[in-house]
Amino acid sequence: MGLITGLLTLPIAPVRGVVWVAEKLHDAAERELHDPAVLRTQLAVLNQEFEAGDITVDEFEREEERLLDRLHAARVGPAHNDRERR
Repeated sequence: MGLITGLLTLPIAPVRGVVWVAEKLHDAAERELHDPAVLRTQLAVLNQEFEAGDITVDEFEREEERLLDRLHAARVGPAHNDRERR
């Protein structure tokens, strides 16, 4: 980037910084959302809640199905999911 371009775009530098931080947060959230280890941990916590009587059978089954779907999607990868949507 040249000196003049740098000076002219200096006022929007904070915006670029905010966009960069937002992109990094989005990437981290996506990794956590699709991380099989995180999903298995959530399944274990769900089982503990069910065994302790904190949630009903319906709540358990609904949440378990959602987590298992996410775990399956994480294993097959995003390319496979894109083909299913078409």
